[in-house]
Amino acid sequence: MTLIVFGSAIADLVFRVPHLPRPGETVLGEAGAALPGGKGLNQAIAAARDGGDARFVGCVGRDAHGALLRAAALAAGVDVVGLREVEEGSGFACVCVDAEGRNQIAVSAGANRRASAAQVERIPPEATLLMQMEVPPAANAALIARGRAAGARMLLNLAPAAALAPDALRALDLLILNESEAAWIGGRLGQPGDARSLHAALGIGVAVTEGERGVTAVTGEGVLRLPAHRVAVVDTVGAGDAWCGVLAAALDRGLPLEAAMRRASAAGSLACTKPGAAPAMPTAAEIDALLSRS
Repeated sequence: MTLIVFGSAIADLVFRVPHLPRPGETVLGEAGAALPGGKGLNQAIAAARDGGDARFVGCVGRDAHGALLRAAALAAGVDVVGLREVEEGSGFACVCVDAEGRNQIAVSAGANRRASAAQVERIPPEATLLMQMEVPPAANAALIARGRAAGARMLLNLAPAAALAPDALRALDLLILNESEAAWIGGRLGQPGDARSLHAALGIGVAVTEGERGVTAVTGEGVLRLPAHRVAVVDTVGAGDAWCGVLAAALDRGLPLEAAMRRASAAGSLACTKPGAAPAMPTAAEIDALLSRS
């Protein structure tokens, strides 16, 4: 099978702070070296570490951060033939993480603004496409149209929340959101921001991750509700990306949705136990070990 992850690659500068800044407040903290991140790259790495045959398609700059991001993908076993270098600087993020592992993130898209659906040269009918919203929405819409025509499975993580053409949303197999993103799109559709209401409004599968309460998914086959795993939280950055990447990898291997969600939920929980985004993506062995204890 083939898993194509189309999305962003972003270098993260993580600040450890005693509490998250309020408007107008300066908080002293500690930061280390830049770490690989970006929703697209995180999800591709998560998929590859869970044994997925992941291909990452996106853009980085011809700079040190671009080299860092490419190296991180290669080290995880991700195919980077579709990763293009452009003149614009690589995407960059400032991540604040407090003592309880909560985070605030500001992102400069940089080279990710140049990502194009044309970089995906061929979409096999058996492929799984996974997308997010840190690249131009028009590029996602174009790729969704091509994927639907090819007969591929299409997953979109609507993160960060941003407008996408209704026809593109309705062409998806599964829309993945957290609670704030679900509330946002629910408001735009004139619906409550829960998985059941969004499924009814869009006519597609919808999965809403709910933090420590777990995840709810609604498809044409019914409702799936899974609890979260209890873990010692260090940093919640990247938890949603671990969930999405492992879910896509599991579906691409032929697992049914419930089994894929169980792996994804374990991966999301495990990502909270380590600092950083891409470096925190768990391995298949770690996921299997957590599931065996549950």
